Amino acid sequence: MEPLSWTGAMGPVLNPLLLAAVAVFVVSLAVQVVLSLVTTRPVPDGPTLSAPRGLSDYAGLGVTAGFGLAVLVCLAYLVGGLVIPGYKAKGILGCLSQRLWPVWLSLVVVFVLSFGFKRRLGLYGKLFDSTIGMLGFALVMFWVFAGIYGAMDLILTHDPLSQVSGMKNKVPGTPLSGAEDGDYPYYLLGGDNLARDVFSRMIAGAWEVIKIAPFATLFAFMVGITLGLPAAYYGGKLDTVLSFAANLILAFPVILLFYLLVTPEIVATGIPVYMAAVLFVFPILFFVVLFNSRFHTQPQKRALYIGITLVLGLWLYLGIAWNADPLGIISFPPNLLVVFVSVVFVNSPTVFRIVRGLALDIKTRDYVAAAQTRGEGPWYIMLWEILPNARGPLIVDFCLRIGYTTILLGTLGFFGLGLSPESPDWGSTINEGRKLLSIYLHPAITPALALLSLVLGLNLLADGLREESLRD
Repeated sequence: MEPLSWTGAMGPVLNPLLLAAVAVFVVSLAVQVVLSLVTTRPVPDGPTLSAPRGLSDYAGLGVTAGFGLAVLVCLAYLVGGLVIPGYKAKGILGCLSQRLWPVWLSLVVVFVLSFGFKRRLGLYGKLFDSTIGMLGFALVMFWVFAGIYGAMDLILTHDPLSQVSGMKNKVPGTPLSGAEDGDYPYYLLGGDNLARDVFSRMIAGAWEVIKIAPFATLFAFMVGITLGLPAAYYGGKLDTVLSFAANLILAFPVILLFYLLVTPEIVATGIPVYMAAVLFVFPILFFVVLFNSRFHTQPQKRALYIGITLVLGLWLYLGIAWNADPLGIISFPPNLLVVFVSVVFVNSPTVFRIVRGLALDIKTRDYVAAAQTRGEGPWYIMLWEILPNARGPLIVDFCLRIGYTTILLGTLGFFGLGLSPESPDWGSTINEGRKLLSIYLHPAITPALALLSLVLGLNLLADGLREESLRD
């Protein structure tokens, strides 16, 4: 078989359109930038309904038109890959689109439902009034669905760890050497230096990020909120001690602290396990206090919710922190636990300071004084009066912090720390691919672009949420 081209049968038609769109976009953007530096828009003498368009306005239209045409052409590549039969006709882009059809379908369903019910979905629904927010949400959800479906083996073309003789460092679109019945006949994004499929490792690496970064960040928020609220509300010695501890941790450079926590010498001492035993208590404590403060006048509901929290929480706690699940269902590999604990430990002090700063401001508001006058308890005021009114900045920071965590995980993988050496996480894959970067670009560029797009999506999502929360 011959190697696949990037665009297949669609290339002769769509490639010139894409080049023209990019050219219009670049030229128009350059003109717009130059005009903004050397000219100023004239101010009309009197009231006018509309000002005459200048060259800068036409350049702006060119930027919009070029970008819009480029997006349409990219969509045409993706749609063509779904409808055109045959690998050769689809090309690499079309085959990638065809393999990712569950992701496209999931994105369409999510966006249709979200648009249909956005007025009932609060801040999440308002996100779809922001173009930047929607773009960021689409990028993030693309990798979420890709990671989930990759873990379910619905879109992978090959085993991420399998090596195929003759496929070492092969370029994208290379036919599979010695393909048998049932094998996918191509390495769509080429092979790495160990003859493994780059596309499958990229998708599998997405799952490594998705299963660590959001949940580790969530745990860090549980710790930061549980400690930050009482520090701000009570003040005094409690605030002094907790703030000093947070500042002490933040005094270390983040990368250095990560490096120290995941080194084999530190892991061998058992320190990460003891840290997990302490840090993972906070989510249980958070929900127990939450339900106790909310339902303290309804003993039956309080007992039910606290009982469920303790049973599920302690079960997960034993499985995650101590790898001692009595049912044998929850199991946390030691190397994954070390990375997870490191993320929680490093992020918690920053979250603590954010929560403390917000609570110091909010606790002076009139509705907090009204709750105190009603006789509400301190924890009720902290969790049901102060915390909901701090949700906007916290949600934005949560999205940004997932992006920071993703970069840190990639950095650890790049240095060969934390996850197992054969892990397909993006950092490890970039590290392996960089050794031959001057000769073969695709093994390192593919996971690097994946990491870039996910972090970009999280940043855009945070910007959209910030914009909408300010309007709220």
